[in-house]
Amino acid sequence: MKKFKLYPEVIEYLFSALPMFQRIGQAAFHKDLSRTYALLEALGNPHHSFPAVHVAGTNGKGTSSHMIAAIMQASGYKTGLYTSPHLKNFTERIKVNGQEADQDYILNFVNQNHALIEAVQPSFFEITVAMAFDYFARQKVDIAIVEVGMGGRLDSTNVLHPLVSLITNISMDHQQYLGDTLEKIAGEKAGIIKKDSPVVISEKQTDLRVVFEQAAARAGTEIYYSQDIYDLDLLKNGYLIRRKGVPFLEKVYPELKGHYIRKNIPGVLGVLDVLKSKFDQITAESIKHGLENTIRLTGIKGRWQVLNTEPLSICDTAHNVEGVRMTISHLLTISHRQLWIIWGVVKDKELDDIFTLLPAKANYIFCQPNIPRGMAADMLMEKAGQFKLQGRVIPDVNEALKTVRQLANNEDLIFVGGSTFTVAEIEGL
Repeated sequence: MKKFKLYPEVIEYLFSALPMFQRIGQAAFHKDLSRTYALLEALGNPHHSFPAVHVAGTNGKGTSSHMIAAIMQASGYKTGLYTSPHLKNFTERIKVNGQEADQDYILNFVNQNHALIEAVQPSFFEITVAMAFDYFARQKVDIAIVEVGMGGRLDSTNVLHPLVSLITNISMDHQQYLGDTLEKIAGEKAGIIKKDSPVVISEKQTDLRVVFEQAAARAGTEIYYSQDIYDLDLLKNGYLIRRKGVPFLEKVYPELKGHYIRKNIPGVLGVLDVLKSKFDQITAESIKHGLENTIRLTGIKGRWQVLNTEPLSICDTAHNVEGVRMTISHLLTISHRQLWIIWGVVKDKELDDIFTLLPAKANYIFCQPNIPRGMAADMLMEKAGQFKLQGRVIPDVNEALKTVRQLANNEDLIFVGGSTFTVAEIEGL
């Protein structure tokens, strides 16, 4: 069996030899967990070696995972964090206390398990999950925060039996895999709910309550609606947080700035309420510190990230209807002379509802993520034109950004988005 000598060789093997959903879509989607279980069994079931928090949802699961991880780190616990997709480097997916997994570990893992990988024929995501759980076990983490890749019920991470699960916002996304109604999508997310593992619902969506409550009843576990417990008042750049009507954190200034953070914080705090019974170092002070230092503690990228201040340039990975709605509404609160939007998407997104959210008065540059799923920029411009969104094509996002910076003045506002993969290609991110 071939032995890889260098880390780049291993990464090339993982990207090219294993089907990767982010690049090719449906062909990489396995509708059962058998391959994940086979991998983990061969590795000695490392996922049984650490307690975990399991996080699902359409929007907010990534930022919520990072905030929980930051707070657990701030509370003094060795914290594993598994998220996807990565933006720049594969190792972003697997972190302990904000430090990405060692490249030597990735190299050794693949070399030691090459025969296993060839025998099981997992997807890219399945082997990445197994690798992360093996790494967390070897690192002897106190807790791991694990973000679902897509859906929940059939996601490879659903082999976990966590201390607590969190389900964030439910909206339309990946309908071809998860279902064509919010109720069907919620049902897939609710597949992470397990016996003796309480579930926290971050955003109370009335029409979906029955889905979650039935799933919790079948599992015989408790369900908490965090918005019934926590409410937030907006301050300048921050929040007053109340718990059951009583001030809990009177002034907290989260390092993550997107308006959507307001929806995610109650769910994060609800998870911490459950964890406090086993992790007694969690305090109001460590919660505040974690929220105010999430980027520094975890290294999260691409969420309402400021690229430049003159002119103000922002990127965000929001890529479905609800995420784009929140992001654009925030963007339009910022004073500006002209708005420039650099936009690139993948082929398998329902675009009509998203186009209706984008401001017609903006100057658009249409680009294309450099992956097989990327939609051609000229096709994107043609579709956008049907919604009176006008601009021009510059396929490469960095060329587009360079051009816009030459055309804009310091009172203008520049935004880059449409897809995680568009944002991922920004140089210097």
